[in-house]
Amino acid sequence: MKNALTIVAAVAAAMFAQGAFAQASAPTRAEVKAETKAAAKTPAGEATMAPAPGTKSDTTRAERKAKTAEARKEGALAKAGENPENAKGEKPMKSTKTRAERKDETKAAAKAKELTPAGEASPKAAAASGPSAARADVKADTKAAVKAGKTQPAGEAATPSSEKPMK
Repeated sequence: MKNALTIVAAVAAAMFAQGAFAQASAPTRAEVKAETKAAAKTPAGEATMAPAPGTKSDTTRAERKAKTAEARKEGALAKAGENPENAKGEKPMKSTKTRAERKDETKAAAKAKELTPAGEASPKAAAASGPSAARADVKADTKAAVKAGKTQPAGEAATPSSEKPMK
């Protein structure tokens, strides 16, 4: 019993000593406050970040507006939604047919059932070509191969030709 109390007391002393050493090395609350006051701080919302390279424009907003107004007067601006490649002065390709002609063609194609249903705009598959041999010929060839022992039972692995297949 005496030994058990001694061991418990030794463990408790070791734990308290460890805590005391840890606290001795840590700065006091007053020291932390003094460090915080001494540190140079930037007020909230006033911190500046370095601008990303290459994102700053060389021209002012007024210069850009003047340039755009001049281009608008000359007709060099592309309309909203236009292809930027056609903005270089190239005229977009015009249709050779009128709207009425296109409508008539579409009606004729619908009557002839040549229109592709919505969502099925893939090329039509070639018509299936039938087997190269007639069914009766294939059946006769299969029966002859079974009689000669040249066929393999279903689900069995292929055997060398020197071995006789199992039946």
